[in-house]
Amino acid sequence: MNDRVLVVNCGSSSLKLAVFDQSDATIATALAERLGADNATASLRYNGEKQALALTPGAGHAAALNDIIAALADQNILKQAPIAVGHRVVHGGEAFKGAARITTDVLQAIEACCNLAPLHNPVNLLGIQATRTLFPDVPQVAVFDTAFHQSLPPHAYLYALPKRFYEDWGVRRYGFHGTSHAFMLEETARRLGKPATETSLISAHLGNGCSITAIRNGASVDTSMGLTPLEGLVMGTRSGDIDPGLFDFLADKDISAERLHRTLNNESGLLGLSGLTNDMRTLIEAADNGHADAQLALDVFCFRLARYIGAMLVSLEQLDALVFTGGIGENSARVRAETLNHLGLLGFAVDDARNQAHGRSSEPLGAIHGPDSRFRIMVIPTDEERVIAREALKHAQ
Repeated sequence: MNDRVLVVNCGSSSLKLAVFDQSDATIATALAERLGADNATASLRYNGEKQALALTPGAGHAAALNDIIAALADQNILKQAPIAVGHRVVHGGEAFKGAARITTDVLQAIEACCNLAPLHNPVNLLGIQATRTLFPDVPQVAVFDTAFHQSLPPHAYLYALPKRFYEDWGVRRYGFHGTSHAFMLEETARRLGKPATETSLISAHLGNGCSITAIRNGASVDTSMGLTPLEGLVMGTRSGDIDPGLFDFLADKDISAERLHRTLNNESGLLGLSGLTNDMRTLIEAADNGHADAQLALDVFCFRLARYIGAMLVSLEQLDALVFTGGIGENSARVRAETLNHLGLLGFAVDDARNQAHGRSSEPLGAIHGPDSRFRIMVIPTDEERVIAREALKHAQ
């Protein structure tokens, strides 16, 4: 009897797949990148080894999904149809406060949010449609980035705009990376031996996309991303917070709305500040070699992150831990140290040796704080696919 759960995560130009069993063990993962381009690639990790996978030339999301599923079948990783398929869906608006088994109504609600996440929801729908074609009798479950943040109070999610903007068009802060922040809550609570409903933390998900969330007694009460994933922290290619007056200013420079949208989403952030790269590892290496703009990008990134950490304390009554996660959060001791150096007045203090060890080799909890730190500071690897698999299994039954 098959016991496999398939997770599908469609990005704007990428596709991640993961296969779990019912005991929550990871069987295999696959990644396809640069979809639609001539140099698209795909790889599979299985039994501790990585291998390249062949893709149909010019493959988009649907073709790449078919190619990877065929490879999983050929290698007996997915011998037959899975018992459930979980899909990451970026935007669920206010329609979803949790994961949902996919029906016609759910598909229509996801499609209605496409204008709020035009780079993500349409490809999320492509992944759903392709998987339903492959496995028409298998329960499919949508897990929404925004659902975890539906507990935000009105004073945290409303913008100071005419109320009709929210009432008529749904303009509000929605928040994203919800599956990652939800995993941080569960895993932090487990490590601390506390119920999740009694755990309060600040979760900093730092990767090419970055967001930070205040979680009070198991519920999201504030977050940095807003109506779209553009608001908030400095990111790899996204600007994060800007002055809205920039739009009027640049209108006089003959920069179109389309061009500005592309600039803010694809040409800003670490890439825009450094003029070099959006990869933090490359950026730090360049800064160490005297690249002034690389150092400037690092400085802005860490300062803005520290400022948001301070802001998140406003929404909490206590703080069990500040948790770093995501590719940068888990792996960059430099970013963590420089960020925490801005927060001495608030009582955050890092232990250099623990920080360099990434919280793993010397401390089972992932702790990197020093003995004089007012608050616990932890490094915890995220596992969004595992959250999606658990939700898929739960809602498929």
